[in-house]
Amino acid sequence: MRPGATLPRSPAADRAAARDRGDLVVLAVEAALLAAAVAVGAVLNHRGVGLHADAAPLYATWRPHLGWGTPAALLVAGVVLGPGLRWARTARWGPLLGVGYLAAMAWTLALALVDGWSAGLTRRLTPQAEYLHEVPGVTDVRRMLAGFTDRILDFQPDSWSTHTAGHPPGALLFFVGLDRVGLGGGTAAALACVLVGASIVVSVPLALRALGAGEAARAVLPFLVLLPGAVWVGASADGVFTGVVAAGLALLAVRGPATALAGGLLLGFALHLSYGFVLVGPLALAVLALRPSGRRGALLAGAAGVAAVVVGFTLAGFHWWQGYDRVVERYYQGWAADRPYGYWVWANLAALLLSAGPVVGPALRRTLLAARAGWRGTTRSGAGAAEAAASAPAVGGPGRLVEDLLGRRRPVALASRVRLLGPTVLLPGAAALAVIGADLSGMSKAEVERIWLPFAVWLLVAAAHLPAPARRWWLAGQALTALAVNHLLFTVS
Repeated sequence: MRPGATLPRSPAADRAAARDRGDLVVLAVEAALLAAAVAVGAVLNHRGVGLHADAAPLYATWRPHLGWGTPAALLVAGVVLGPGLRWARTARWGPLLGVGYLAAMAWTLALALVDGWSAGLTRRLTPQAEYLHEVPGVTDVRRMLAGFTDRILDFQPDSWSTHTAGHPPGALLFFVGLDRVGLGGGTAAALACVLVGASIVVSVPLALRALGAGEAARAVLPFLVLLPGAVWVGASADGVFTGVVAAGLALLAVRGPATALAGGLLLGFALHLSYGFVLVGPLALAVLALRPSGRRGALLAGAAGVAAVVVGFTLAGFHWWQGYDRVVERYYQGWAADRPYGYWVWANLAALLLSAGPVVGPALRRTLLAARAGWRGTTRSGAGAAEAAASAPAVGGPGRLVEDLLGRRRPVALASRVRLLGPTVLLPGAAALAVIGADLSGMSKAEVERIWLPFAVWLLVAAAHLPAPARRWWLAGQALTALAVNHLLFTVS
């Protein structure tokens, strides 16, 4: 071989390089979207358009600052990116989940403490617009539930505060319950949000493992620990919402009717935490479809759990549909009437990028490629299926799926084909569907960086499709995103 000559590249190497370039292209599109949202938001704010978000597309104010949580956050990120990432590949399951949960709590608390103990935690949930403002006035829970919808509309003497009015009574009940057991006040409420919100690091991997994607669970867990959305988990009620939804879905995934019933109860309660959680439906159906066995029993048990909670609230006097009807009216009594749909319908996606992190676009792109390969593989045989298998990822289902289908001559039934795509395809897909529905509805104009957290954590399941050598770099990007947001801005809930 003459000097300077290079070996010919294999087709597989060319495909891998193209996929890497594709990730960078998607990252560039994300950067352009964010830059456009910031620039257009600044122009609209300068012109006096009612965005009601000083640092659009985020509901925050520009305030570069450091805090004593800064070194703690850097330390947690360094440990996760270094030994933590290696350890997650081989650790025993129980210790992995326990340490992951502690790391997620440390990350969330460190980010909150960048703003200081008082501003970052104690006073975060005490403003007039928050739930804690209403807690002292709830002396009779049954009476509060029966009269809840009558106090939703604004401009009347006994109107609920903004967050209380904008949600079903389950959210207020959570903080009332804390107060009743002696955990009243802003500090306890904020810490409860962190403790419940960090549980996603347990729930999401448990669901993946129960659905047959154990290696994917290990790959995704570090991304859940260093979630940029932890900026809003600590501390806002949406951290609690995120933890409850994730736990409900995880229980649906675990075998046994009792766990499915418990999952249904949690998801039924989630419906009374936020009206928007009707959009959890696609995720719940995906989990049930992916269960290896007992789908019908789990469906019935889960539905019974949801129905029990809905009936319980109804008998207590709160009617969900009536509450939702009043909330739509209240929504447009406030800032939503000013906030332009034409800006927020796309700027919301830029806010989501800062909450879910920049990895979400490339990860979803690879998920689409895996879905296409897996879908085609279910109807191919021989060399065609082998080709699909070669292009599918090593974790999460589609690769193994196509290999299992090698040699089949007949097309697989539609329901089976969908199910066989695997949890790392269906769960992010269902979460993306929920986000699209919420965005187009016009009921999520701004503040989605926290409102969409329950869906963002399931979008990150797509990170299992990233090649192992690149995950550390993507994870570093996630950490840097959170640190940049928290140190450049003062976020509000």
